[in-house]
Amino acid sequence: MERLKQKILAEGTVLSDTVLKVDAFLNHQIDPELMEDIGKEFGKRFADDGITKILTLESSGIAPAVMTGLVLQTPVIFARKRKSLTLTDHLYSASVYSFTKEETNEISISQSFISSEDTVLIVDDFLANGQAVFGLIDILEQAKATIAGIGIVIEKGFQNGGEAIRKAGYRVESLATIAELSEGNVAFKEEN
Repeated sequence: MERLKQKILAEGTVLSDTVLKVDAFLNHQIDPELMEDIGKEFGKRFADDGITKILTLESSGIAPAVMTGLVLQTPVIFARKRKSLTLTDHLYSASVYSFTKEETNEISISQSFISSEDTVLIVDDFLANGQAVFGLIDILEQAKATIAGIGIVIEKGFQNGGEAIRKAGYRVESLATIAELSEGNVAFKEEN
């Protein structure tokens, strides 16, 4: 998605050879027009897959997931990283390690929102090592839901998450795939 790539180049900051900061438009401050375009692109890519629910992880996956849900006219569920007073019983849960935050979270969703009748699209902001996506897959397997695919805004193609998820048999659609981060520069993988 060319507009996303241009936004990454203009407003993204390379912090290291593995960390890209995009908080100016994706995961702190949100560019609503870009999110709308992201939702339309995921909607186009998954339009014929019979999606009944979209699942993401709080918090940075929520904006692109909601815009995709708007396009596909589908409810969006986000897995919570911390339990609340209202989210205590009848949960699907999985452990997810965050390399960026260097912590493990127990993510959960209520069993009342996903069932074996659902065909689910996972949407998330980044794909690096795949831990978040595999945690969401674990939750959907517990629910015996069908997984239509995974929509990723930015994939770090130089890390192993995308390859591992694809090898596990899942369809991954990434809107921008980074081949390399180095010395303040971003190089994108050429699309086939």
